[in-house]
Amino acid sequence: MSEQLLVTPLHALHTEVGAKMVPFAGYDMPVQYKLGVKKEHLHCRAAAGLFDVSHMGQLRLIGDNAAAFMESLVPVDIIDLPAGKQRYAFFTNEQGGINDDLMVTNFGDHLFVVVNAACKEQDIAHLQSNLPEDVALQIIEDRALLALQGPKAAVVLAKLNPEVANMVFMDAIKCQLAGAECYVSRSGYTGEDGYEISVPADAAEALARELLADDAVEWVGLGARDSLRLECGLCLYGHDLDPTTTPVEASLLWGISPSRRADGKRAAGFPGSELILEQIKTKQVSRKRIGLIGLSKAPVREGTKLFDAQDNEIGIVTSGTYGPSIAKPVAMAYVNIEFAVLETEIFAEVRGKKLAMIVSKMPFVAQSYFRG
Repeated sequence: MSEQLLVTPLHALHTEVGAKMVPFAGYDMPVQYKLGVKKEHLHCRAAAGLFDVSHMGQLRLIGDNAAAFMESLVPVDIIDLPAGKQRYAFFTNEQGGINDDLMVTNFGDHLFVVVNAACKEQDIAHLQSNLPEDVALQIIEDRALLALQGPKAAVVLAKLNPEVANMVFMDAIKCQLAGAECYVSRSGYTGEDGYEISVPADAAEALARELLADDAVEWVGLGARDSLRLECGLCLYGHDLDPTTTPVEASLLWGISPSRRADGKRAAGFPGSELILEQIKTKQVSRKRIGLIGLSKAPVREGTKLFDAQDNEIGIVTSGTYGPSIAKPVAMAYVNIEFAVLETEIFAEVRGKKLAMIVSKMPFVAQSYFRG
């Protein structure tokens, strides 16, 4: 099986340290290391976790109209994105659904775009099919992507280059780390302070080893990456977001820039804008993404059906696990709009039993981004 899968530049290092490898988005990826998922999760919350996310797509958009072009595909302000800043965005479709979520960084001379691994090919095709003649798309295939996450991440990385300590959440710079030019953003997918580091593929292993030489740093695999992001209320594309789900249903209004809303200076102009802006205006949707905390110890997994007290089916879980940081089951779900009210009790059907859960505010664990 692994012979048919793609590998990241750090694959040999993962196998060297005894990682358990699994197929993920067409790659052979580490799901956990010798510590195990729970200890990796808690280590990231307490110190610093190192993640290989090189399977994700790294792209460049070059040209004076790159920002305007990108803005035609996402409901986000890219034209006014300052140099050295990063922004969360999502590709919408004509039905108002979400085709992928992504990160866009303005490095001044180009836009640097990171897309999800499972959507990489379709995202590239989407960009290419809409690309104007005066904008160039470069697919970056010679760089790895590392994430260093946790409360000690800044201290660890600043030992390699003190410049990173001056960054705040969503800042991005080019700088030298372990002798290689890296693109570094102060961001991540765990809810913790930390960095994402695009590094030349041939320098990735040396950088990883240097980071791991610090006692504060441990490898963290896909298993804990998932539980960390879920505790912090962060969506996973293909699970909590998909082409049939609008940003309003997904509770992602914060991701739609004011300038792109109905009364904004550059409203509309993105796929599905009429439907999305109407949903924002009327607040009329039939379902909503919510957070759930379980009242029992049993985790409630993706695909679990949800019911009201009268045994009517009202929704479905899209992500679910046991949250190691709070020692309770946590989940994201979509429910009929009348049940998307905090403190509402609803029931998850697990192996024939109805388990009580409470609609709860997300994030379940407070986000710790460094804002200065």
